[in-house]
Amino acid sequence: MTALGSGRRRGAAPVWWAPATRVRSTIVEFMRLEAAGGIVLLINAVIALVWVNVHGDSYHDFWDYHIEFGVTLFGEAFHVDESLKAWVNDGLMVIFFFVVGMEIKRELVVGELRDPRRAALPIIAAGGGMLVPAGIFALMNQGGDGIDGWGIPVATDIAFVVGVLALFGRRLPAGLRVFLLTLAIADDIGGIAIIAVFYTDDLSLPWLGLAIGLLAAVVASQRAGIRHVPVYVVVGLVLWYATHESGIHATIAGVALGLLTPARPFRGRDVMHSIEHTLLPYSSFVIVPLFALANAGVEVTPDALGEAFGGRIAWGVVLGLVVGKFVGISATTLAGWRLGLGRLPAGVNLGHVLGASLLAGIGFTVSLFIAELSFDTDLYLLDQAKIGVLAGSLVAGALGAAFLLVVSRVAPTSPEHGSMESVAHK
Repeated sequence: MTALGSGRRRGAAPVWWAPATRVRSTIVEFMRLEAAGGIVLLINAVIALVWVNVHGDSYHDFWDYHIEFGVTLFGEAFHVDESLKAWVNDGLMVIFFFVVGMEIKRELVVGELRDPRRAALPIIAAGGGMLVPAGIFALMNQGGDGIDGWGIPVATDIAFVVGVLALFGRRLPAGLRVFLLTLAIADDIGGIAIIAVFYTDDLSLPWLGLAIGLLAAVVASQRAGIRHVPVYVVVGLVLWYATHESGIHATIAGVALGLLTPARPFRGRDVMHSIEHTLLPYSSFVIVPLFALANAGVEVTPDALGEAFGGRIAWGVVLGLVVGKFVGISATTLAGWRLGLGRLPAGVNLGHVLGASLLAGIGFTVSLFIAELSFDTDLYLLDQAKIGVLAGSLVAGALGAAFLLVVSRVAPTSPEHGSMESVAHK
């Protein structure tokens, strides 16, 4: 008989540890799927580039094909007529942002963001990693047509970042993955706020009021103990339509529903884990790669590259992702650590932080998403921004991977060598 009683198998986790074990297994599953999904995402991006450069007309004709869905209720017709590309960006990507919303909620309630001391440095780093890139882009494009794209280089693509980290196996400390994942979640919060506030069309207050009312209905349904998923699916569909018609980007509806999903067991059921387990493979292997296929297509001919890098938009994105992310994240992390505002995970040293700061410049998915919102009516500027995203993400990924490879060989990740302080004083 153990101290906890005879009903537990030897070596089994105690009951009080079960929630933490479940959270850890969910994070491991998330990172494993994101790493594998990053490969599929890359393949689809390459396919899009090849397709548009070999037969650009068929690429654009395919994604510009319009599909209309509608229903008539109480004598009123409700319909949405969008291109295939818009259905991916405004429709399917809602599921991606729904998963992101749940990740944010879990981290806030039971994850790293719950502990202010442990979350402080990644949050500070995320803030610096958004402000500096946006500032660089804005300075370079001040007074020009591209100023609306200032939000493009603020994002970090967690799928690609986790994919690169997975290549190192155990040569990098597990704490670095936690630091980057927490940073990316905080980064997602900032990116979503930017989309909601700065990339919103003219507001329709009646539709916005309906959307808010539907969110209130979701909260009321949860408090009433309603567990039937189809009820929330129906409410979610109406919420998507109301948000779409309100002028706020429809993906915000997914984020809102994700934030309202219970992070702890609800009526004896781990709702969030169940939903994530179902949706995460579709998000990682279908939706985000499909988004890349629909949005990464841009001509990379010598003329197109010459025009892009002869202007300020592409350079603003590249420098924002490569230089801005590196300076913003590393400087604010070091400053926060020096001021005693937070601490790094065990085994993570200054070299790891510098490498992670470079790697965070991979801004593929959300950067392309914001580029579409910034220049949706000007394809010429949009193509320049896309080239900047592709080039900046490629350079940042290569530099980050190379730097971390050197660090993993030079600096051991054992506890006695793992602190920021031990490296800073060498």
